[in-house]
Amino acid sequence: MTKTLVLYYSYEGSTRKIAELIASTIDADIEEVKPIKEMKTKGFAKYMWGGGQVMMKKRPELKPLNVNLDDYDTIFLGSPVWAFTVSPPISSLLEKGCLNGKQIAFFHCCDGAPAKTEEHAKAAIEKENSFLSAFSCINVPGNYEELKPQIIAWVKEIANI
Repeated sequence: MTKTLVLYYSYEGSTRKIAELIASTIDADIEEVKPIKEMKTKGFAKYMWGGGQVMMKKRPELKPLNVNLDDYDTIFLGSPVWAFTVSPPISSLLEKGCLNGKQIAFFHCCDGAPAKTEEHAKAAIEKENSFLSAFSCINVPGNYEELKPQIIAWVKEIANI
């Protein structure tokens, strides 16, 4: 039997909400990726600062995880979309080689179009892991009840339950 982890970064809570739904659906462990120094801006300024981090390919240092990644075979990896791609904390995690030989399902949350987020995530994941599938969660605060059964079906399909 494989052990499953939901590993995610959430800036304003949407990705956390989806991660918690996934974990509860399949009784998986859950862990939040946290940068040592979190961006503090909100509102429109967050788009400027966050987009700037993406464009300059900044990779924040991350706090140590409270789980041993070697204990997991399957990982649901979640990220908000920043400047049409994966958030810098999740990029840091993928680029540091923390995930090796895993089966990874990727989910991402955004208020607008996800653009090439899935494509970028898949390329980064496939360097050291197997990419299972992806799910795009658009406008979680406004669409959560509509998204919920779709996410549950996606998760159960991946978990074979």
